[in-house]
Formats: sequence, structure tokens, C-alpha cells
Amino acid sequence: MADSSFDIVSKVERQEVDNALNQTAKEISQRYDFKGVGASISWSGEKILMEANSEDRVNAVLDVFQSKLIKRGISLKALEAGEPQLSGKEYKLFAEIKEGISQDNAKKVAKLIRDEGPKGVKAQVQGEELRVSSKSRDDLQTVITLLKGQDFDFALQFVNYR
Repeated sequence: MADSSFDIVSKVERQEVDNALNQTAKEISQRYDFKGVGASISWSGEKILMEANSEDRVNAVLDVFQSKLIKRGISLKALEAGEPQLSGKEYKLFAEIKEGISQDNAKKVAKLIRDEGPKGVKAQVQGEELRVSSKSRDDLQTVITLLKGQDFDFALQFVNYR
């Protein structure tokens, strides 16, 4: 019998991020506490740009955006926000969406699977994802449970389970 396998990836649905950004922009335009502070949020190339006339307001825009991401099922571990910076009279804050598992992080996950996972489970790095395979589907379920119990500083999804 062929081995069963699944892939561990760190991907974000771009459309969901776009929807969260649009919802945030709409809420900012309607909320009383954002009136007259020049608050805005938009795409700036691959990054997300948040602007307001004070550091507190730009952080409030980030909070609203984070809550919209959570409601859309996107892990905040995928969002990397910088510090607010003064640019003229405006404060700007850039954030970006991280995707893919770095080689170092993939090695950490593979080592964890080898050390704490069931025997006979193989993990191999393939670019920005990790393929986990085993003869037993129960062992694969055990690995998924093990990884969900860990607190990594990056988001994990499990795909192509077969």
C-alpha cells in the first residue's frame, strides 16, 4: 500500500485579506472616533498602508484591521506590522502578510515531528512547504494534533491530505 501524506504550508487567502481591508476602510469611514483624523487603510504594492494624524489613531486602525482578519479566519501570525512612523503631519504604519515557511522554521517543524511524533513518519522540506508521509493515516492525524498543540511564530495549514 502506498504511503499516505499531507503538506504543511503557511499560506493566506489574498481575497480574504482584501475583504478584511475593505471592511476596515468602511468601518473607519463610518465610526465617530475616526472622524476628522485622516484615518485610512489601503494596499501599497504588496504591503498594507495605514495612515492617521496621531500614533494612537493609526494603532486603532491596526486593531480594527486585526479584528477583521480574525473574523475572516486569518491567523494574526501571518500579519507582520511595523511601528508607526511620523511622515510630515501624518503617522504611517506598514504591515505585510507573511507566506511560506522559511528553511529554518521548516527544519524546526521536521525535527519536532522526528523527535516527538510517531515512529515511521517522514517529513521532508519542499521549497516553502513540508511534506509529511507515513504508512498509517492514524500517525498522520497524531502529527497534525501534535503540531496544532505547538505555538509557532508562524501560521500553519494542513493541505493535500491523502
